Amino acid sequence: MPSPISLLVVMDPIEHIKPAKDSTLAMLLAAQSKGWQVLYAELGDLYLRDGIAWARAAPLRVFDDAQHWFERSAPQSMKLGDCDVILMRKDPPFDTEYIYSTYILERAQLQGALVVNRPDGLRDMNEKVYTAWFPECCAPTLITRNMADMAQFLREQGKAVCKPLEGMGGKSIFVLEQGDKNRNVVFETLTDYGRRYAIVQRYLPEILTHGDCRVILVDGEPVPFALQRMPDAADNRGNLAAGATAHSRPLNDRDRWLCAQIGPRLKELGMLFVGLDVIGEYVTEINVTSPTGIRELNKKHGLDIGSMLMNAIEKRL
Repeated sequence: MPSPISLLVVMDPIEHIKPAKDSTLAMLLAAQSKGWQVLYAELGDLYLRDGIAWARAAPLRVFDDAQHWFERSAPQSMKLGDCDVILMRKDPPFDTEYIYSTYILERAQLQGALVVNRPDGLRDMNEKVYTAWFPECCAPTLITRNMADMAQFLREQGKAVCKPLEGMGGKSIFVLEQGDKNRNVVFETLTDYGRRYAIVQRYLPEILTHGDCRVILVDGEPVPFALQRMPDAADNRGNLAAGATAHSRPLNDRDRWLCAQIGPRLKELGMLFVGLDVIGEYVTEINVTSPTGIRELNKKHGLDIGSMLMNAIEKRL
């Protein structure tokens, strides 16, 4: 018999996840159900020696059980190129340490492993900046360090969302209206007085009625339902981590058009699992690092998105 496919997941400590909501766990359950060998490592377990990528990897078993969701054996050093698949699921922040890890994973890729998502794509596709490659899909957007330009953009749009480029989970998101006396403080905070780039986008009021919707692409193809994240009445943010509630809806014609513009390019670049954030008719972010939403959509619609991803990976091997 041929050896089972080996999959190494690189993630944050598995003991700290919320198993009922964790998309990485759903992926690992799908891989295990296919008979694949699952191995586990954290960022600090990856290393390079004389150009060879290694990891201290631990055999892992996972369970769909909120009280007992994993069993992990003792780690052993292994060449990453000996893995069939490496699933990079380390959460942001996208900092220098994250970038260093992508160099190690790129060496693993050159030495024979399929890395999902591709390390060069993780480096190149900042989740907010990469929307600039698809301006026809986006509302008016400014990325700058210049606070006067940010103020002018706010005057033009009347209302805007201001965010840091490296944030996640609703961190440091501000909604400003023209005339807001806090606007200068917000611009100063986000740009560190003009020393750091930030993003300003036209405010899209559809977030209040239709939510901030996560559309999942598996190897360029959309899952047929979007995760609809509705902000709390006392908050502007459509992030589940910031208190938004999860609903869902079928994809509409506009969603499918957006996916048709973006999906083929991501597929071509080897980005197998991506989350588009859509408000109204526009994409606001293209999430490539560790997109979530699997568990909620699986439960609401009887899907198995983790298996969709494993099938796509199998086709790439």
